[in-house]
Amino acid sequence: MAKIDQLLTYAAKTEASDLHLAVGSPPLVRVHGLLIKMKYHSLSFKENSEMIFEIMTEEQRRVLSEHKDIDFSYEIPGVGRFRANAFLQRKGVDIAFRIIPNRIPTLKELGFSLTVEKLTHYPNGIILVTGPAGSGKSTTQAALIDHINKIRKEHIITIEDPIEFVHQNIKCLVNQREVGRDTKSFSRALKSALREDPDIILVGEMRDLETISLAITAAETGHLVIGTLHTISAAKTVDRIIDIFPGTQKAQIAIMVSESLRGIISQQLIRTKDGAGRVAATEIMIADRAVSNLIRDGKTYQIPNAMQMGSEKGMVLMDEALLKLCQQDRITYETAYENTENPEDFRKLTEMVASK
Repeated sequence: MAKIDQLLTYAAKTEASDLHLAVGSPPLVRVHGLLIKMKYHSLSFKENSEMIFEIMTEEQRRVLSEHKDIDFSYEIPGVGRFRANAFLQRKGVDIAFRIIPNRIPTLKELGFSLTVEKLTHYPNGIILVTGPAGSGKSTTQAALIDHINKIRKEHIITIEDPIEFVHQNIKCLVNQREVGRDTKSFSRALKSALREDPDIILVGEMRDLETISLAITAAETGHLVIGTLHTISAAKTVDRIIDIFPGTQKAQIAIMVSESLRGIISQQLIRTKDGAGRVAATEIMIADRAVSNLIRDGKTYQIPNAMQMGSEKGMVLMDEALLKLCQQDRITYETAYENTENPEDFRKLTEMVASK
């Protein structure tokens, strides 16, 4: 057993989301969004380096030395899997671990309605899961893939950096590829995937022009693509995709996105009122005809209005999701204000609902 395993086992048992090992500090765990120091001595440069290097391969150590940081996955049998990022800082080598649950939660357990479940029935197109770092995007993606795995008999290829949740073959054939270990990049893996007879392709992160372009092409050529972006709303997600392309291509890309987009799930984790945990606030956009027309015509600023009009189809704005959590007494109004994109709009929505 590696020395670091004891710390990771403790973190997993305390239901922490993350573990941080930093030179000059005791290990810290993130519980319900807050960093808490463990009852442990401060880690020296030597001790921290030895613990980190003990669980890394020679190739991973070489990449860390060359690039100054590296993502990789680590597993302790019987305890769980961990997503790790080791990096150099002024005091030495530090590492951050994200604890990956042993079991993939269902869409229902995550609180999603049938609206989201229906997105997994599409034979082609793009489903996007967005939100800031640590908002649960990987968990939502895993739940979508797991649901498809249980209801369809097709070929799923995932491209991840690194692999987090491990999927077994249930009804589908699932091939999981890790960037850095199994392929050089997301874009290279996507190019290759199109020659590997996939039906569903999961792209762990759509972070550059080439990857986004290939994902749109895959969706247009008959594949269902599930991807993520670090955006905070459905409208801003569409803008991000279109804006990454050169000006001469934007109009054509807008048309392609309007035709291939199926839905966007934007989420963030909010501290609960009692401080004992976090709860997901989720915005749901379905690319119906009205939304698709707005994307095609370059009127993405009107998407929130179309989503309000499409509430009967299961569409939910982030402000509406935050207000519902307030009404359920799960978060405070102050916390909702802190996490809304438009505090003034949220205030008006709150007053309008209160007056009814």
